Formats: sequence, C-alpha cells, structure tokens
Amino acid sequence: MNEKKASIDRLRISKFKLDALLDITLSINANLPTEVLLSKYESILRNNLGIGKILVFKHSTRWECILNGGFPGDFDKGIDVESQLLKFTEIAFRNEDLEIEGVDILIPVYNNYVPLAFILIGDIEEEGEGMSPVIKHLNFIQTISSIIIVAIENMRLSRESLRQEALKKELELAARMQQKLIPDNHTLPRDGKIIVNGFYFPHYEVGGDYYDCLKLSDTKTGFCIADVSGKGISAAILMSNFQAALRALFTCDVDLPALIRKLNDLINANAAGEKFITFFVARYDSITGFLEYVNAGHNPPVFYNTVTGQIIHLHSLCVGIGMLDEIPGIEQKVLKIDDYSKIVLYTDGLSDLKGEDGKEILTREIVKYLTNNDPVEDNIIKMLRKLGIPDENPGLFDDVSILAADLRR
Repeated sequence: MNEKKASIDRLRISKFKLDALLDITLSINANLPTEVLLSKYESILRNNLGIGKILVFKHSTRWECILNGGFPGDFDKGIDVESQLLKFTEIAFRNEDLEIEGVDILIPVYNNYVPLAFILIGDIEEEGEGMSPVIKHLNFIQTISSIIIVAIENMRLSRESLRQEALKKELELAARMQQKLIPDNHTLPRDGKIIVNGFYFPHYEVGGDYYDCLKLSDTKTGFCIADVSGKGISAAILMSNFQAALRALFTCDVDLPALIRKLNDLINANAAGEKFITFFVARYDSITGFLEYVNAGHNPPVFYNTVTGQIIHLHSLCVGIGMLDEIPGIEQKVLKIDDYSKIVLYTDGLSDLKGEDGKEILTREIVKYLTNNDPVEDNIIKMLRKLGIPDENPGLFDDVSILAADLRR
C-alpha cells in the first residue's frame, strides 16, 4: 500500500513539474511581463514546493534584487553580491562556505560562463521524516530557475536592442538634419573676388561642428566656423538653434561685437551654462578689401598673403560664447587685403591630431600646404590626403570641419 502511495506521489510530482515547466514555457512564448514570470516562479517554489523564503539577485547594468519572497523587506540591502556571492559557481549549502544568516541554499545561474543571477533559499519546510523538499527537487528548482532567469535576460536584451535600434534611427535622422545645416559647396560663393570651399567629416552620427558662408550684399560676404563643447544630440540641437539665430542676425552692417553679445545671450538662455560655443566670424568687403573679424575662443584661423608671404594667425579676442553671462572686452579686428590671399578656418578635430612626433599638429600642416599660389581648395585636398582624413588616420577621434577661402580685390 505504501509503495502504491509512493508511486502515485511520484507520478503526481512528475506531472506537477511537467505542468509547471509547460506553463512557464508558454508564458515566456507569450511574452508575458517579467513581473508575471516572477510571480509564477515564486508560486511554484513557495506554494507548491514548500519553500519558505526566496531571494533573487539579477545582473543587468548592475546587481539588483528582482524578487523577495518571504525575507524581510530590507534583507537584500545587507547582501553584497560582488563580495559575498560572485565566488560561487556551483550550488552551495549553509555551513559549507555559505555564511549568510537565514539562507540555507544558494543557486547560481550562469550563461556562457557569465553570472546572470543568484537564487537564495531559506526557511525550508521539512517533511518530517526523509529529506527536505528542496533537496529532493533541487535539480528541478535549478532548471526552472535557469529557464526563468535566461528568459528575463533575453527579454531585457530584446528591449535594449529595440531601444538601440530606435536610437540609431533617431541619430540617423538627426545626422541628416544636421547635414542640412552645413552648406553644400555648390551654394558657397565663387564669384572671382571670393571663392569658398567647405570640408566636413563628422566622426560621430551627430556633433557640434558648424560652418557657414552668407552673401550679405553685392560686395560683402560673411563666413564663420563654430564648435559646441561636447557631442551628441544636445550639442546638435544647440548648434541648430545657433545657426538659425546667426542667419537672422548676421547682416552686412551689423556690428560684430554686438552680434557676439546677442548670440551669447541666446546660448546662455538655451544652454543654462552647461555648454558653450567657440566661434570665429568674419565679414569681407571685396570693394574696400577690408576683412573684419572676431574670434570668440576658437582655434586661430590661418591667413596667408601669397604676394608678401605674410602668415597671420587670427587669435582669439574674447572668451567663447556661453562661457559667461556677459562677454567682456570683445574686440573686432580688421585686415586690409590688397593682394591675393587665402584663409583657412578649422575645428580642433584637425588641430588636435597627432603628428609623427606624437605632438598635436596645431596649424603646421595648414601652413605647410597653404604657402603657395595654388587655390586653397587644392591645398586642403592635398593636406587631407596626406593626413589620411577621413578614413585612413587611426588618430582621428573628432569631427573635422574646414572652411577655406581665396580672397581677391
């Protein structure tokens, strides 16, 4: 009679285990939320197998408790996974290297030798005579724990993959939109008095580099280059606002220091001190030959007079835009151009590159290729080819933007 009862009990337990595994599998296939899977898991262990307490630590971006069934609410706060649990790669029992008060069994869950979770079991209900139900069903508990944890991890990875894909599409859209802020070379002035060419090589999907060239009147042309501190979407958004404001404010007769102050107010209002913009702006009059400019914290453009051989670095005359609530001492400079001259504006993605000596190249490559009578477009193309920009320089870690112009009277 006892043998028959034992046989019936074994069949009943076997059926329960199969039914439980089937239910969990169907729940996973139905993409039920993590909370539902954990609730089913807890019910199987506590209600059906008589486990009094269960705690589950899982790693995603960090170790955290995802299930506390039966333990005191703050019990998990007293456990340091890194120092207390990571050393276990096999099931451990209390008094056998497992020294956590109230925990009788530890079940680690690994996937491809990477720890995903640790199951802590305590307050085991004994069956009177015979072994504990946990010991009796330990293989089943380990199996169903692994199934649940791996499923939850796969769900997390799937959500993360979808999030990354959505972010990638957003970045691609942002990159296309930002690309539209950079003028195409076909739209830049090429009227004999001033010939302008731009070179834009974004290193990231979106960034903070920007240059522009505007026909302000029949004789006056404005051009500029800018670089937002930091990278990413926030820098791109700030730069788009900056571009819109610049195009609205930059006219043939606006006072350049006044333009800088207005742009500074705009950036302070939009960035709240979290970002700033280095900015160089110039206005060239092909009749008078005057080149007016202000450098607000930007890399010094290189000016070269092809007749006299004079090289001038147009250094910063004030701090960057958005660094201070009010920019003191904004100074406008003027160059008189009587001979065929060339000017190169650039961002630090170029000047910060390391040369063969391991030092930043700064402007030496620009000067090297600029000091001749060839068109500045040819100069820049040769320099970029020598530097392996954009695809063949392993030291390239930032956007490279260049605006270069031939200036004549």
